[in-house]
Amino acid sequence: MNKQVRRVGLILTMMFIGLFATATSIQVLRSGELYSDARNVRASYETYKTLRGAIIVGGVPIVTSVPVNDEYRFLREYESVIYNSVTGYFSIFAGSTGIERAMNSYISGQSSAQFFEQINALLDGTPVTGAAVELTIDPDAQRAAWDALGDRKGAVIAMEPATGRILAMVSKPTFDANLLASHQLSEVTENYDKFINSPDQPLINRAIAGNLYFPGSVFKLVVTAAALESGRYTVGSRFENLSEYVLPGTTTAITNSGGKRCGTGSFVTLETALIKSCNIPFAMMAVNLGQDRIRAQAELMGFGSTFDIPLAVTASEYPLNLEESEVALTGFGQYDIRVTPMQMAMVTAAIANQGVLMKPQLIKSVVASNLNLLSQPEPIVFSSPMSRSTSGFLTRMMVDSVEVGVASRANIEGIAVAGKTGTAENGPNDPYTLWFTGFAPAEAPRVVVTVVVEDGGGVGQRGTGNQIAAPIAKAVLEAILR
Repeated sequence: MNKQVRRVGLILTMMFIGLFATATSIQVLRSGELYSDARNVRASYETYKTLRGAIIVGGVPIVTSVPVNDEYRFLREYESVIYNSVTGYFSIFAGSTGIERAMNSYISGQSSAQFFEQINALLDGTPVTGAAVELTIDPDAQRAAWDALGDRKGAVIAMEPATGRILAMVSKPTFDANLLASHQLSEVTENYDKFINSPDQPLINRAIAGNLYFPGSVFKLVVTAAALESGRYTVGSRFENLSEYVLPGTTTAITNSGGKRCGTGSFVTLETALIKSCNIPFAMMAVNLGQDRIRAQAELMGFGSTFDIPLAVTASEYPLNLEESEVALTGFGQYDIRVTPMQMAMVTAAIANQGVLMKPQLIKSVVASNLNLLSQPEPIVFSSPMSRSTSGFLTRMMVDSVEVGVASRANIEGIAVAGKTGTAENGPNDPYTLWFTGFAPAEAPRVVVTVVVEDGGGVGQRGTGNQIAAPIAKAVLEAILR
């Protein structure tokens, strides 16, 4: 009898331990995750009645909550549209996006790191006050990027290569988050429908998501890295200097920009081909390298990976199962390569940081209402996609591209700028996508800037990356460096 009682007691004890562990997991360890789950309707409605923490840039709140006389108690206010592609919006009727969504557990005071505050609030009978989230964004850099991009569609990213901290992130066209934060259902519904149905897609952060872009010649940085890392090429490797190249297995011919040869002479070096951004040598080299080697190099730099900054970054793509003719086209960033501006900023940052790629990050710190530091992300290595010598060769060629090559409009007097332009084709009669990516000072890089401009910058197929994207990057570089 005693044996049976002990057995029942043991079973009950194990059940109690299991129940305690499950309850602890739900209430403490997974509280932030469950609170952020969109299916948790009760938590969602309670959030609207919470004094949400501020979002801060440069020590100044750019998003705050103010008291109002309605059932929701607080209204979210957004200081400037220049940050809305990053902050996103917080809406009773339209949900949330951006930092508002990604950091919601902290901002709403419901993260597991705020457990003792939650207990104190429960004992006091008052709602928890959310934590303040400070971004890595530099207000001068953000304003410079916003102003320089002007009325054009596209995106700008500025980032510290040594830390991965994002100093500017602009996407245009954008939206006014205040129009979605209203407590009036009809007003929010009307504005949300207008935004979501707009062909300009203002709710999409083009810097990290959306339909992605053809990279054009900025992808030559990836191909050059693959070539140098393979050990089969040096900057002095030579290619036959053709004015026309027939793609393998086809009768289709490609040309360099302008239809001319890549400088004078019967042969052209890899160095000259990158500085002048000639297509034919890169098509030849891509075929010789093969798609697997190029793809492997691209994946080391982030292609094929989704990750959070904490905003979700869409994976960039290097296509699979290519014919040789298609591999040739990828050599200069055409065919079906699709990238985010963030991806090209990462490629450039790896070059700037001597071959080490740091994970991009938007969060500087998270501070509770009682001033306790809840989070302060440290720099994290994403990968080491190239050797220090390869990054050095690429840096030298990118500096020459700005000083004597086809990226001249990024030149800043007294500062060595390393850069690469791109002019990507989208179809026989479609406007080009225009690119610039680079960093400065070249000898001790402080900032990477990547710019993409859609619709040919408003001039169809007459614009180039050097004409339109490079001056935008220059303005951002100057704002940060000077």
